Amino acid sequence: MRTVDDPYHAGSRAVQDRLGVRAVADHIGRSIGPGLREVTAAFLGLQPMLVIGAADEAGRMWSSLLTGTPGFVRATGPRRIAVTGGPPDGDPLTTALATEGTPVGTLALDPRTRRRLRLNGTAAPTPRGFVVATEQVFANCPKYLQRRTLRAPVPGPAGAARQSRELTPGQQRLIRAADTFFIATAAPDGADAGHRGGNPGFVRVLSPNALSWQDYPGNAMFLTLGNLEGDPRTGLLFVDWSTGGTLQLTGTATTVFGAAGRTLHFTVTEAVETPHAGPLRWSTPEYSPANPPVGDCA
Repeated sequence: MRTVDDPYHAGSRAVQDRLGVRAVADHIGRSIGPGLREVTAAFLGLQPMLVIGAADEAGRMWSSLLTGTPGFVRATGPRRIAVTGGPPDGDPLTTALATEGTPVGTLALDPRTRRRLRLNGTAAPTPRGFVVATEQVFANCPKYLQRRTLRAPVPGPAGAARQSRELTPGQQRLIRAADTFFIATAAPDGADAGHRGGNPGFVRVLSPNALSWQDYPGNAMFLTLGNLEGDPRTGLLFVDWSTGGTLQLTGTATTVFGAAGRTLHFTVTEAVETPHAGPLRWSTPEYSPANPPVGDCA
């Protein structure tokens, strides 16, 4: 269980100790706090998108993309953010975000500046959307974030969500071409939403129900891998940056530790594809200089 003095739970500590990075994690962990600073509030107010991770009413983890005019996410107190609106029709987290007390992980990521901010806490519905009482707030470095320019939005309703039990050929092509995805996992006392990035091909499609990717070196916190130590439930979100479409996957993930690094294996149990899920359109990417060559985990 996380405490004020220790922001990490037993799962994260187990991974940190296994890899010999507890001292580094302790140093970085000092940046984790429950409150929002003035610079944090200013950053949130500029964002046109927010990624959110949570469990649905059946307990399955999902990651969803919310979009809006800058200001749709805003700080309304030292430990509270408000979100106007919600996910598009058919999104798996619609009911969860309308339910008081839902544990959520949120990620505000700005491709224009390669900055990102994670805010984890508990959600409650409001007449205009929902609020999150924050419990963990912290920034991450820009490593593996691709830079993109925001183009003119294309307003209009989202397309009808399409559900399936395995990946279609078109969905497999989207994943193979992806340079970014978002991952939601469950903590013993909450939820977390994170980011993974790399050069196209860094996510491998092994079958219509199986994916894998290498876990590149990061900040030594191991929040995602720590969550997976105790709970394999996982939600992935892939975004088609040029069309606004989304592909949401729910299933389970496991970590394989080897001499050459760490590999995660994900099993798909359900997929939800939503064409034109949001109005945002982004340019082709400027890849992060930190991205390793595909297949190189060093």
